[in-house]
This record gives sequence, structure tokens and C-alpha cells, in this order.
Amino acid sequence: MNVEVWLTYVVAAIVFSFAPGSGTINSISNGMVYGWRKSLASIVGLQLGMAVHIVLVGVGLGALVAQSTVAFSLIKWIGAVYLIWLGIQKWREQSALSIDNVDKLVTAKRLFQRAVLVNLTNPKTIVFLVALFPQFIDATQPQLPQLLILGGTTLIIDACVMLFYVSLASRFTHYIRSATVMTRLNRIFGSMFIGCGALLALARA
Repeated sequence: MNVEVWLTYVVAAIVFSFAPGSGTINSISNGMVYGWRKSLASIVGLQLGMAVHIVLVGVGLGALVAQSTVAFSLIKWIGAVYLIWLGIQKWREQSALSIDNVDKLVTAKRLFQRAVLVNLTNPKTIVFLVALFPQFIDATQPQLPQLLILGGTTLIIDACVMLFYVSLASRFTHYIRSATVMTRLNRIFGSMFIGCGALLALARA
């Protein structure tokens, strides 16, 4: 994998991690209630859950490439369309963050366990990875090194972004909980998803 392709993926992974989703909500909630130190356990849990998805996606894509490069190319096109669709859905979302019933006495271990389940039970994560990974994989080159690079990059970036959200939430609780702020974030990242999907589609063409 050359540097240019990797840097492009870094940008895509940053957009993916920053976009509001279940992991983001989990991190913001914990940051507001427990502070950034205790919430570190939940960040580790989110990455463990995502790592499981990355392994599943990697194994599946590797098998697909071995069987049919045509099918792999089709997945790339479907992935580009999915990114555009996801962007449209983000534009239409309106949400506010509520933490009124959170148990403030929960342990770090419990936060870790909850975070693992958040990502393990989020089908959007694995669908998004299936849409994103093929755009940056060269089917003519060995798959494992490429998947390790993409997977490792995803986990590192997502951990950093979740730490940012946790730290920010612990300082600006009121503003982050606002429905207006969450709607604006959804529209910003929705536009980014649409742009990424369109660029990838044009690149394939």
C-alpha cells in the first residue's frame, strides 16, 4: 500500500470516527458523567468491539478476492453508493443526548463491558467497514498486509477521536447535549459522507 492511498484512507477514517453514532454517543455520555479518566476504559472497550468487526470484514473480503475479483469490484461500487446513502440519512437525523438515568456509581470495568457491546451490537460498523475497506485494497496485491494497515489505522484514529469526544464532553456538557448541535454535526458529516462516496464513484469510473 503506497503512502498516497494510506493518507486518503486516514482522511476517510477520521470522517468515519467523528461522525455521530453509537460509539460517539457512548463516549460523550461517559465523558459528561464520569470524566475523561474513568472513561478511558470505555474507549478501550469500543476499540475491542470494532477490532472484532475488522477481523470479520477482513476474513470475508480476503475470501471474496480469492474467489472473484469481479464480485470484489461490485462490492466497491456498492460501497461508494452506500456512503452517499449514509450521508443522506445523516442529513435527515435529528437527535439530542440524554443521560438523565445514568448510574454514576458504575465501575470502569462495567464501562468497558458496555462499550464492547455497543460496537459489537452495532451492525452499521461492520456494514460501513465492508463499504470502506474495498475502496483502498488492491486486489492484485497480498491482502493481509493491507488489511492489517487499514485495521490498525482505523483503531488508532477511532481511539484518538473518542478520547477527544470524552475530553470535550467533560468540559462542555450543556452544549454537546443540545439537539441543535447534534443536528448540525449530523449534517456536516452527512455532507462529508456524500462527498467521499461521490469521489470514490468517480474514481472507479
